[in-house]
Amino acid sequence: MSRPLLGVIFDMDGVLCDSEALTAEAGCRMFAETYNIRVDPREFEPFVGTGEDRYISGVADKHGIKLTMPRDKERMYAIYSEIACGKLSPLCGVHDFIAECRHRHLKLAVASSADRVKVDINLREISLPAETFNAVLSGSNATHKKPHPEVFLKASKCLGLDPAYCLVVEDAPSGVKAAKSACARCLGLTTSFSEAVLRESGADHIAPDLAHLPQDFHW
Repeated sequence: MSRPLLGVIFDMDGVLCDSEALTAEAGCRMFAETYNIRVDPREFEPFVGTGEDRYISGVADKHGIKLTMPRDKERMYAIYSEIACGKLSPLCGVHDFIAECRHRHLKLAVASSADRVKVDINLREISLPAETFNAVLSGSNATHKKPHPEVFLKASKCLGLDPAYCLVVEDAPSGVKAAKSACARCLGLTTSFSEAVLRESGADHIAPDLAHLPQDFHW
């Protein structure tokens, strides 16, 4: 008999919202105004999900630039906050799914590799302030990045739950692998990767978004 579901842990980008295009735009603007170089938004793609330090330093390395940190990252966030205002929306089904979780008295957490300032901006823009959740974890809360399970183990601990009683909602193979390594159930959303890739990574359930849960999903 399967274990009862007591908590849900959400990744952020690709699960609650899609801020990648806006993040890349902010990075491009930061490089343009600070270093007077033109960066293609696609240059950031290899560093998505690795945390903002690596996100901008990876592109800087390619152009032979030595960043001034944390100044450059703080400037990128300031630009991001400006351009995200009114342009970021929750992905399909997010609010209804969270309402159903509350109805079922499930504990809720966000576990993102992004810095806390970006997490707070995104949650604000999609009308899910941090107070919506029992716990919010950001990149600074985990030493090891996904696919290491650390962030999900810490999130479940913050909820006071064994991860085996938690569902992790993820959109990326590294996140799915991290969830399964933490011994949690995992719902993979095909917002960023194909069903085949997510299944190969170990996802227990697959859905296009939180509005269309699969028939094999059970609370």
